[in-house]
Amino acid sequence: MQMSDQKDIAADPATVYAALLTPEVLKACVPGAQEVTGTPQDGFEATVTQKVGPVKATFKGQVTLSDLVENEKLTISGEGKGGAAGFAKGGAVVTLAPSETGTLLSYNVEAKVGGKLAQLGSRIIDGFAKKMADQFFVNLQSHLAPEEEGGDGAAPDEGEEKKGWFSKVTGRG
Repeated sequence: MQMSDQKDIAADPATVYAALLTPEVLKACVPGAQEVTGTPQDGFEATVTQKVGPVKATFKGQVTLSDLVENEKLTISGEGKGGAAGFAKGGAVVTLAPSETGTLLSYNVEAKVGGKLAQLGSRIIDGFAKKMADQFFVNLQSHLAPEEEGGDGAAPDEGEEKKGWFSKVTGRG
């Protein structure tokens, strides 16, 4: 599977670059991430739970970074195993360029899946990969510039509404 896209991020390239190297930011941005630990120099270990079509699995894997050019480019390589569900491995070349609104982030991904995941077919896998990438960048934008999302504070209000509902049901605030 190959996928390429560009996203505008409302933050300068140095901020976006630093965020992509921070385990806490990656955990907040990767959909389904349970844990992300490590350093850019030694690589990261990640645990991610996802449902792809009818297959739900927890993937544990390693991610390494190479070809780092500060505030401009990096290459991400990784491999994850999801037990009976199979495996996923691949890499992405990410480039950052200043834009009028902040940073134009471009990426080229090449990935392979095996096991039960491979049996789902390329349409399901490709659609899932695109959805995951899009959600990652929505989460990254929200993390880097939360005031940009919603514009009128809509996102915090939604969280307060859910908290209020949770408090009523459980009696906890």
